[in-house]
Amino acid sequence: QQPQQSMNKAFQGAAQHFLQVQPEISHSQVVMRLYRASLRTLASWAIDRHVFNEEATRIQGLFRANMNVSSGKATRLINEANEELLALSHPDKYIPAYMPGGSLFMRNPPLPLSVCYPDGLPENVEPLPELNIDMTQLTQGEKAAAGRVLVDSANKNYM
Repeated sequence: QQPQQSMNKAFQGAAQHFLQVQPEISHSQVVMRLYRASLRTLASWAIDRHVFNEEATRIQGLFRANMNVSSGKATRLINEANEELLALSHPDKYIPAYMPGGSLFMRNPPLPLSVCYPDGLPENVEPLPELNIDMTQLTQGEKAAAGRVLVDSANKNYM
């Protein structure tokens, strides 16, 4: 179910302010994202590294076996893989420590310089780089037009 369909009208209006238009991605990018999502889902289920490596090798073999199929069959395989991935998703998936719900999320964020220097920045102090919500440095084009990033805390990812 799309997130927009389960929201009420007021929240839909607020979310539209932050959501960005998703760029068109190539077939190879779709496949790469599917492969990475498969490995992330596997990481939530496989605690033992040995089991993870065996299953990851099996998944890699499935992707390589279908590397040179026709575009129609590739579309069907991608749709089937997305359905299987949804069916196999973990009910309490692994959360990276820096994402919402993780143990390091927003721990000790730096104070705004306006708090440290209420009378203005001294000449020898440079402004701090802008940070994402997971405390990583912001790269060009990453923030929404409104200047904020919307985080889906339930699914532990950016929207």
